[in-house]
Amino acid sequence: MTNEIILAGFGGQGILFAGKALAYGGLIDEKEVSWLPSYGPEMRGGTANCSVCISDNPIGSPLVLEPDLLIAMNTPSFEKFINAVKTGGKAFIDSTMVDAKTERTDIEIFYIPATQLASDNNLSGMANIILLGKLMKETALISTQTVEKAMAKCIPPKKANLLESNLKAISIGMNI
Repeated sequence: MTNEIILAGFGGQGILFAGKALAYGGLIDEKEVSWLPSYGPEMRGGTANCSVCISDNPIGSPLVLEPDLLIAMNTPSFEKFINAVKTGGKAFIDSTMVDAKTERTDIEIFYIPATQLASDNNLSGMANIILLGKLMKETALISTQTVEKAMAKCIPPKKANLLESNLKAISIGMNI
């Protein structure tokens, strides 16, 4: 079983961090993984996306052209990637930041007001993790225990105090 995922948004929205957490989750579960970041030269405010592959078998290429799963956190990312999602795939859209809708009926689409939920729960900047929690719930790609270990690995020691907030954001996403 192979899952190819694209996470996309603006720099500063935590796209690369969420992708890295997914990749570490795959490693912890002893899967084959790849994590390929891509971002514009502007960094914060510019475009950012990453391709993550999690597989039971060796991965031929880290480049994801037709994702099984998509997280889109802004309108340009939604417009760029929504039509690339494989038939039968799933898309998780931050509806606070993306007004657009798709006409596609061959994929499951979850419009989640992640940025608003993060703000309402005093978790500013964690919309990415709320969307990751929803993806976890809908796919069972990685477990809560696995993501907790992955987050502990991805969060630098000087920001260890953010682990609890990240786990709260995962929980919010899983309970939507």
